[in-house]
Amino acid sequence: MDNGESSYRRYLDGDDEGFVEIVKDYKDGLIRYIDSIVNNASLSEELAEDTFVKLGIRKPAFRGRSTFRTWLYAVGRNTALDHLRKRSGTETVPIDECEDMPDGPTPEDELLKNEDAGKIRRSVRSLKSEYRQIIQLLYYEGFTVREAAGIMKKSVHGTETLAYRARQALKSKLEQEGYGK
Repeated sequence: MDNGESSYRRYLDGDDEGFVEIVKDYKDGLIRYIDSIVNNASLSEELAEDTFVKLGIRKPAFRGRSTFRTWLYAVGRNTALDHLRKRSGTETVPIDECEDMPDGPTPEDELLKNEDAGKIRRSVRSLKSEYRQIIQLLYYEGFTVREAAGIMKKSVHGTETLAYRARQALKSKLEQEGYGK
């Protein structure tokens, strides 16, 4: 399934169709992952576009130390973190204060169809960024712990610990909200 590497090599060799294939194959998952970092659906779409623009213009070298998909998500993560660092001087409103504002459909809404899944989505979105990221990578995107560790620039053991803590935090949050009682 991971034909991204061959598509990217074709693109680097001058075949623009290779780039189109990469965008088509990875856009939705990359947007969902970036959303787990920035917690803003429209911003995630912009940052995913920025990630693909980096690939299209700068043409960074893919060295094959991981799967193409893992490498692409790491580029997307760096793009999102760079954006957050640049924006860190601006004033933000905590998500808790925005509860009454209508929230348009997000990429996660497509994955979470029923009422119980909606509770889980809201609970995941309320977790801290690292927990949202690891849950997105492991459970929604299907990365292995080793691949997620590479994307998040952590050790495998640190990633396993983070995943455990994220699951515990989610469980606690769901119990507080009366889920499963």
